[in-house]
Amino acid sequence: MHCIALHLDSVAMSLSRFLSLLLIIIDVVGAGAVAGKGEWRLLQKNIGIVGMHMQLLPNDRVVMLDRTDFGYSNLTLANGRCRRNPREMVVKTDCTAHSLEYDVAANTIRPLFVQTNVWCSSGSLSPDGTLVQTGGFNDGDRAVRSFSPCATCDWRETNPGLAARRWYASNHILPDGRQIVIGGRRQFNYEFYPKTGDAENTYSLPFLVQTNDANAENNLYPFVFLNVDGHLFIFANNRAILLDYKKNRVVRSYPQIPGGDPRCYPSTGSAVLLPLKNTLEAEVLICGGAPRGAYQQTLSGRFAAALKTCARIKITDANPKWVVETMPGPRVMSDMVLLPNGNVLIINGAAAGTAGWELGRDPVFSPFLYRPDNRVGSRFEVHAASNIPRMYHSSAVLLRDGRVLVAGSNPHIYYNFSNVLFPTELRLEAFSPWYLEARFSGVRPTIVSPASQTKLKYGERFKVRFEVRGTLVGESVSVTMAAPPFATHSFSMNQRVVVVEAQHVSGVAKWTYEVAVTAPGSSVVAPPGFYLLFVVHQEIPSHGIWVRIL
Repeated sequence: MHCIALHLDSVAMSLSRFLSLLLIIIDVVGAGAVAGKGEWRLLQKNIGIVGMHMQLLPNDRVVMLDRTDFGYSNLTLANGRCRRNPREMVVKTDCTAHSLEYDVAANTIRPLFVQTNVWCSSGSLSPDGTLVQTGGFNDGDRAVRSFSPCATCDWRETNPGLAARRWYASNHILPDGRQIVIGGRRQFNYEFYPKTGDAENTYSLPFLVQTNDANAENNLYPFVFLNVDGHLFIFANNRAILLDYKKNRVVRSYPQIPGGDPRCYPSTGSAVLLPLKNTLEAEVLICGGAPRGAYQQTLSGRFAAALKTCARIKITDANPKWVVETMPGPRVMSDMVLLPNGNVLIINGAAAGTAGWELGRDPVFSPFLYRPDNRVGSRFEVHAASNIPRMYHSSAVLLRDGRVLVAGSNPHIYYNFSNVLFPTELRLEAFSPWYLEARFSGVRPTIVSPASQTKLKYGERFKVRFEVRGTLVGESVSVTMAAPPFATHSFSMNQRVVVVEAQHVSGVAKWTYEVAVTAPGSSVVAPPGFYLLFVVHQEIPSHGIWVRIL
């Protein structure tokens, strides 16, 4: 237990005031098990494109991308600019945008110009905050696009920039700041970006051949996480390996997920690396998907119920085993978002069918909340429902203020807004989790220092000063760092939350406290780049500040 040194002259409360605060504390602590259900808010009725791909940038703007071969979008390019592309499959001259920048604070949109087709591509945020976006379809399958976070920036493209065609690949930032790009349709290999020295070539990964179903594949958009030992955990179809990417060798094979059903595209479950609390243990959670054979069934008009199970595994154990849990209902094509307090939000998707054109049924409107530290059997909650179906090609990302931004859904080819089961969805909305409810304002921290955009060194000790205006701060304070991921097709690439070492909470003035924090000790635990830093008090997070670790 941490002692909190309060200056009595600055606190100076009457007995009645103290009792009132005590009641607030009791109410909030008791509320943990019966938390509120959150709230939805419509932000934009028409953003003009489908938010198939989304990435939060360290200037609090979100870049979204949509495929270019849908025809004209509902968002016009600025200044009379037009995209002329003789290789385009639908419209050769197109004056509409297929990418945009969303300003979270201003709730405004700026159209962006993308030349090549980004359909089912991948990406990650580089250490300097530049979004590096790779692959796609047709003329974009070997393209590399970059977008820097500035008010007037636009896409820059290198084509070809990749050694192989990448369609439905997954990316991850490595400890040295490079990206690894893994797999894709008919690509059973990986490569690195940027290219340096002998890294121009591709490297064979037979695991992707072994997990490739003849008809449905089910190994596309593999789930990739950097383990605390520096190797890569790669899950495809229904099993996983640990890859030493430096030596191109598999150092461990994990048991098949119980039941043997596929969890990757097009069966499309989702996965997260649970928050890292130390440098010795790491756990992966995989939820939802579709039963084996479901994809072929949808092609003949039969829509099997999605999987309602999650499987969790401690990938660092000497003898790792999957632990299966049951969600409140079945889900396929859902997004999993790590929240600042370490909980997992499972949002979007359907209860039947698979990913693909017109292949999903029964949209799931209510998010599920997963509390990883609760005992098995009491980890799931059903939260407030949206009224917008979020089917194929929807996405979700965490914002700095703790909300979750939700966009997308075009479960059929082209921009069809009528005479289809689920019209193309251009509305943008945000989900506010329960911790943003007004009743928790008395325990919500506000970070005073350091300033946003502070640079940190690995292992650096620093202090975070914060205010809590309404109650005495006890020992229930933690500090988390969340990496902003590239979200697409139910998988958020590079998503990572690190619970950093925090101790010696002390009061420095009325309602004001400091906590001593130690930055992550290595780039294996936290790859270099930008993170959102949050103070969490009694499960209630502050708004985040941007920090950059190098």
